[in-house]
Parts: sequence; C-alpha cells; structure tokens
Amino acid sequence: MRGLLIPLLVCALLVMRPPVLLAQEWPQFRGPDGQGHSAERGLPIEWSESKNIAWKIPVPGRGWSSPVVVNGNVWLTTATQIGRDSSLRLMSFDAATGRQALDVEVFRIKNLALLNPKNSHASPTPIVEGDRVYVHFGAQGTAAVSTSGAVIWKAWQVYETQHGSGGSPVLYGDLLILNCDGFDEAAVVALDKRTGKKRWRTLRPQPWSQAYSTPLVIRVADRDLIVSVGAFHAAAYDPENGKEVWRVDYPDGFSNVPRPVYGAGLVFITTGFQQPSILAIRPDGRGNVTKTHVAWTLSRGAPLTPSPLLVGDELYVVTDAGIASSIDARTGAVHWQHRLGEGVSASPVLADGRIYFLDEEGRTTVITPGRTYQQVSTNGLDEAALASMAVASQSFFIRTVTHLYRIATSSSALPTYR
Repeated sequence: MRGLLIPLLVCALLVMRPPVLLAQEWPQFRGPDGQGHSAERGLPIEWSESKNIAWKIPVPGRGWSSPVVVNGNVWLTTATQIGRDSSLRLMSFDAATGRQALDVEVFRIKNLALLNPKNSHASPTPIVEGDRVYVHFGAQGTAAVSTSGAVIWKAWQVYETQHGSGGSPVLYGDLLILNCDGFDEAAVVALDKRTGKKRWRTLRPQPWSQAYSTPLVIRVADRDLIVSVGAFHAAAYDPENGKEVWRVDYPDGFSNVPRPVYGAGLVFITTGFQQPSILAIRPDGRGNVTKTHVAWTLSRGAPLTPSPLLVGDELYVVTDAGIASSIDARTGAVHWQHRLGEGVSASPVLADGRIYFLDEEGRTTVITPGRTYQQVSTNGLDEAALASMAVASQSFFIRTVTHLYRIATSSSALPTYR
C-alpha cells in the first residue's frame, strides 16, 4: 500500500504546484515576428507612476532605440557625452529587478553632431540571438557584442543622411542585413554575422535619398524574401545573394521610417515624405510591379514614423499627429478614425488581445481590435517617449527620455526562460 501512496502523493503535489510560465522573448525591433505581435498573457491594461510599476530605473545618455528582452535581460543602446566625444554604448538590465547588468562602450566618435533635435545617436534597436547582441549606429558603425560585454567585431558602412541613424538590423540565417540609405548612395547590405565581413551589397536604383526603415523577412510560397523600403522605391530581395526580385516605385516618397508588415497575402508599406501613402502590394511578382501588383493605395491617415500593425484582416495605423485608423487590409476601406493624442513616434503592439498605442507624451491608449473604436483605457507616465515598447515576462518595457520602466500587475509571476 505504501508503494502505491508514494506515486499518488507525487502526482498530487505536481497538480498543486503553480503552472510554469514560459516567457516569450522580444529579441528585435517590433518583437518576435518583427511586426508588433506578442503572445504574452496576463498583461496590465491600467498603469500610472503609482500603479503597476514593477520598477523604474534611470538610463544615462540619450537614445531612442527600443528595448529588447531575451533570456531575462533587457537590452538597449544609448549615447553619452564625454567632453566633445560621443560614446555609443550597449546596456543591459535584469528584467526581474531592473538592476544594471552591463554597460559597454562600442564606439567613440569625435565631434559627432546631432543632425535632428528629435533623433539620437542611438536610435536603431539592437537584435539579440544566442550569446550575441548586434548593434547598429547607422553610418557610425555596426558591431557584434557578446552577452558578457566583449566586442567581437566592428564594421562600417559609409553613407550620408540628413537626420542621422534610424533603421534597425535584421537577421536571416548567418546574415545580418542593413538598410543603408543616404544622399550619396543607397544600398541594402548583408554582413556575415560571425565575422562582420560583407557578404553582398545591392545598390538601390537611382535617384538616391535618405530613408530610415527596417527590413522585414517574409515567406512567399516556397521562398524567403527581404522586403526593404527606401526613398522612391520599395523592393524585395533574395536574402541569399541580394538580387532584386520585385520593385514598386513611388516617385515622391523619401525619408521613409515605418517598417513594412505582411499578411492577408499582401505587403503593406508607407511611402514617406512629403505626403505619405499606404501601399498594399501582392508579393508574388517579378521585376517592376508598380502597375501590376499594387492592390490598393490609401493616402488619408498614412503615418510618417509609426509602423502599421496587422491584426487578422484589419490594418491599424496611427499618424505622427496621433490619428489612428482601422483599415480593411484586403480592400483599403477605412472603418474608423480616432484622435489618440497630439504626437506619436512609437509603433503600436498587439498583446493579450488588445492594441497598445504609445504617444510622445508617455501616454498609452489601449483599445480592443475591431471595426468600431472601442477604448479600454488610457495610461500616463511622467516623461516623453518616442521608442516603441517591448512585451515580455507578462510585462511592458517602456523607454522614456530618461528612464526605463517595467510595467506589470502586482500578481504577475516571473516566467521561466528555456
């Protein structure tokens, strides 16, 4: 009888144990799929400086890179001033406590001028894979850094922009892929992620101009493509060799910032300054597909900075002036528009069945997806925020002008990383 009781007792104890929460990581700009989607549950819908703040810590310097969260650590870049030099740095913090874990200088640049008062020298978001963190500071340099803080390699791409750095890197297999869009030359570049050596470099068609977007890896039928948005053109490239597969032209669009999104059989891009439009492109073409594969175009309500968010067959966008729209992704029909705030730079996220819009005043508007506007809550912090939020560990990680916040309900248990 005792032999039977022991396994029964073990089973009972296992049933009584609380469930192990497995964390979904947020390893790059806009999360696991690069499109702002999170599978996290148990996230807060309300917070303030005195409610649901797990921790708040100061971040030195200036930077608008978004936080990324991998294996219990939060990573971001920043730029500090040391005399006349700019120190471009990588930092990490313990996700559970906010304790600083790493602060390493990656580049030091003399007499580096801030080209746009709204930008920073540390705006591209790092990307983490395994024991390496890949950081990009635009034309000031790209590097691989170990998670223990050793700089493994450095590389430079020379090009000139009006406003500094913006677009973040993306990984594909053993490649680190960058948009390098300047006045003097515009190209998409793939580096060997192990060594930093150039594997391929594809010039965009002329004319060239500035752009600040991040590439997106998509799968179309039986092949992978890199969708890259630049000034006057967006293109899909073969990631193995950099050969252009298809291209769409928009002669009046430059200084593009939003990252493309993909779903419902379409790629969605925005065309940039001065009057932005949203283009929905069928991604199965070859060559110049401007006249054949643009499913629809929408000019009203198109963003200059925040990336779109696709939820099922609904595309959500928010303009820099704070006007959000819900759009039928297949037809371009607008279901609703609503003013959220006065200014938005961060890209929205989908998490726990809700959409979170963070504005430049540090205020987050939470809505339920749908064809009618359904606001859940509005939550404010004390500082300005331009970086997009990260979602991990049943928490939001929000970077403001001087601080990093972890926002979580008081009952949230720390997930397990495996």
